[in-house]
Amino acid sequence: MVDIRILNDKEALGAAAADLGAEAIRRAIAEKSKASIIVATGASQFEVLRNLVAAKDIDWSKVTAFHLDEYVGMDIGHPASFRKYLNERFVEPLAGKVTFYPIDAESDAHAEAERISKLISGHEIDVCFAGIGENCHLAFNDPPADFETEEPYIVVTLDEACRKQQFGEGWFPDLAAVPEQAVSMSIRQIMKSKFIVLSVPDARKAQAVKDAIEGEVDPRHPASIVQEHPNVVLLLDPTSASLLA
Repeated sequence: MVDIRILNDKEALGAAAADLGAEAIRRAIAEKSKASIIVATGASQFEVLRNLVAAKDIDWSKVTAFHLDEYVGMDIGHPASFRKYLNERFVEPLAGKVTFYPIDAESDAHAEAERISKLISGHEIDVCFAGIGENCHLAFNDPPADFETEEPYIVVTLDEACRKQQFGEGWFPDLAAVPEQAVSMSIRQIMKSKFIVLSVPDARKAQAVKDAIEGEVDPRHPASIVQEHPNVVLLLDPTSASLLA
């Protein structure tokens, strides 16, 4: 059962997501002297990361963070680079105290997927921060998503709806500039997380939220898989929740 919470606006939503995640990190450190997390990017994560890096009483030197997804062939200096995004909004504000494993898919995407898969395989993920795409994708697992692969990271092809979302959010000058492939954490790897915090603001996500929560679990609606996870909090604003029954 997904725990759905509706907040007043993006700022409140981001603060709530960070608070939930920060508590999970503190608990993991208290119990086993370390924590492993997954950090995401995109417009839905601006406020989440801003609040998370400001959270008190977290020993970030005991935290390992993994990157959710990255475009194939993306230079780190490009405005749309997710490595750049996370360096600026997560790693640098923490003064490098956190151990962060980014995805570098500039040259050989398949080799990079294999490399980062080996790295994450030895970690129990305590909390995964993520969102849901306009096409109901989870990470860059576009419909129909692969619900079966056990590979932690895979190379995926982005569908047109996903690429239009990236263009619409202002990351690229035109649709043609949006990459056609990405290295993405797989559905099964995301589902191995002990706790998943989904931050999903904006009216443009309303249909995806409805499909994910009120529809059947179906690869055509990738985020619907979270219905099968025992510990998920879905944070919405009034507009993204507007189509829920």
